[in-house]
Amino acid sequence: MDEMNHEVSGMKEFSAGDIVTGKVVKIEEKQVLVDVGYKVEGIVPISELSSLHVEKASDVVNEGDELKLQVKKVEDDEIVLSKRAVDADKAWQDLEDKFESGETFTAEVKDVVKGGLVVDIGLRGFIPASLVETYYVEDFENYKGKELSLKVVELDRDQNRVILSHRAVVEAEESSKKQEVLQSLEEGQVIEGTVQRLTDFGAFVNLGGIDGLVHISQLSHEHVEKASDVVEEGQTIQVKVLSVDRDNERISLSLKATQPGPWHDIAGRVQSGEVVEGTVRRLVSFGAFVEVFPGVEGLVHISQISNRHIGTPGEVLEEGQTVNVKVLDVDEDAKRLSLSMKELEREQARDEVKQYEKEEDNAGFSLSDMIGDQLDKYKK
Repeated sequence: MDEMNHEVSGMKEFSAGDIVTGKVVKIEEKQVLVDVGYKVEGIVPISELSSLHVEKASDVVNEGDELKLQVKKVEDDEIVLSKRAVDADKAWQDLEDKFESGETFTAEVKDVVKGGLVVDIGLRGFIPASLVETYYVEDFENYKGKELSLKVVELDRDQNRVILSHRAVVEAEESSKKQEVLQSLEEGQVIEGTVQRLTDFGAFVNLGGIDGLVHISQLSHEHVEKASDVVEEGQTIQVKVLSVDRDNERISLSLKATQPGPWHDIAGRVQSGEVVEGTVRRLVSFGAFVEVFPGVEGLVHISQISNRHIGTPGEVLEEGQTVNVKVLDVDEDAKRLSLSMKELEREQARDEVKQYEKEEDNAGFSLSDMIGDQLDKYKK
């Protein structure tokens, strides 16, 4: 009788809201029995084990575990306890601290639901789909069981609302890395990057934390119609830093500056006296510029265009016309080529004269009698 009185007296000492420590003595399918002293067993219903849905009590606790519990109600012959309430109180305080400090923490994804992910942080935390990554994710199934680094972005205890973000962590890391790269870049530096995306005006290249722009005019020494003619997304390239605007986070890059220019080794590709084919690119008052290699133009001075006197180059040539020219001089350092069309006319006339001399060698009359003063114009 004294022992029974002692047990009843012990039960009367428990009140709703009390925090007690108990030892798991038995696990049933839908509840857990806990020894809380005074030879009194408390009951933890499966719904009070976790803030998340639980299929089996054994998924949460094991026999022999010591648990901190909150008394939910005291009846004549039993005490109903909650592990979830204690965990939630502790979690709320912890989350409020993390929210204030902006601290990053990790949690395991317990479930994938419509609209996002659910994590167990002592209570139910929700990561909306838009706050999972910095990019669109079509299927979240692979996230279940995955540890994610998170930040608290919204708390409402009255509404039991906890919104978390993995995206915020990623963005903070990317921002830090971006600043690190931005501060390390110097004008004239040659670095490796990956072509991120192509636009009408050039290509954006990722430098390991920040993108820089290679304008279409800086992709090649030759004229470029569209960026895809030179590079493709995902391609790794060497680029030269032209300028760095740290305040506006803008980086200008050049691909062509890392490649041999069109004038590189021009003296090894063409020499004085050679005849080459070219395209008339520009007509000016003093002559014509003829492109003989991609990006390499030489000048045919007006005095070297024709053997006859001309007032303007347009009397003989037009832009886009293909012509043969003779190289008079090559200056690689000054990036200058002197060309002549008149020299070719003279050579052609000399060849014609020689041919006539051969054919008329036995004719018995003077060659000058035959062609008169036709040669005089070539001696001027």
